[in-house]
Amino acid sequence: MLLQQTSEKMSQMRLHGMLRSLKERLDRPDHQDLSVSDLFSLVVDDEWNARESRRLTSRLRTAQFKEKNACIEDVDYRATRGLKKSLVLELAKNQWIEKKQNILITGPSGAGKSYLAQALGHQACRDGHTVMYLRFPKLLIALTHAKADGSYSEYLGKLAKTKVLILDDLGLSPLEEPEQRDLLEIVEDRYAVGSTIITSQLPVAAWHPFFGGERLADAICDRVLHNAFRIEFSGVDSIRKERAQLDLTPGNKSEN
Repeated sequence: MLLQQTSEKMSQMRLHGMLRSLKERLDRPDHQDLSVSDLFSLVVDDEWNARESRRLTSRLRTAQFKEKNACIEDVDYRATRGLKKSLVLELAKNQWIEKKQNILITGPSGAGKSYLAQALGHQACRDGHTVMYLRFPKLLIALTHAKADGSYSEYLGKLAKTKVLILDDLGLSPLEEPEQRDLLEIVEDRYAVGSTIITSQLPVAAWHPFFGGERLADAICDRVLHNAFRIEFSGVDSIRKERAQLDLTPGNKSEN
């Protein structure tokens, strides 16, 4: 009777992980000799883990990754890509996020830039950080809509508050001056506040001309390039093309 009352109270307090754990552990023969303190500790741990799992699921859903399964463990380090495993594993510790640093990933189409960016984003979610993934063309569309419906300031605030912002595919088309100003607002709001990952087929040396080549470009580059890690993929065969071929065989997986 006492256990039933306790279970009802735990349910009302939404301690669902704890309640499930209590019932399961009380039924386990190998737990019958546990002390009350040991059993209580295990049940609390189970509730903690359940809540952490729900938080992670929420962060991943909010991030809106295109590559849902992208993770550091599956990054391809073949020599022809020019990707240093030591650097990626160092970045996986997420100290760059604590230091408000950026990551710039460049290279040819299909080289795996997007996959690596999202793998780093997934790692950040695991570590408790909020992440938002956006393809750059869709960001420009979203900003246009936000201006039209009066939510521009609110949308900029949302981008600014995100711990890690991933902007994928920078440089696919020229930027008009209003778009350059929008980008400056974003990087200005995030400077020394959050971290940004940018992927692009354009080499970093070509970014200043892409941003307009004048004072706006100076301001954007100063905030984006300063104190940023740079990862440059070599001219390799398309990982995306390889993936399409591997997908013909069930059970295989590769990078985007």
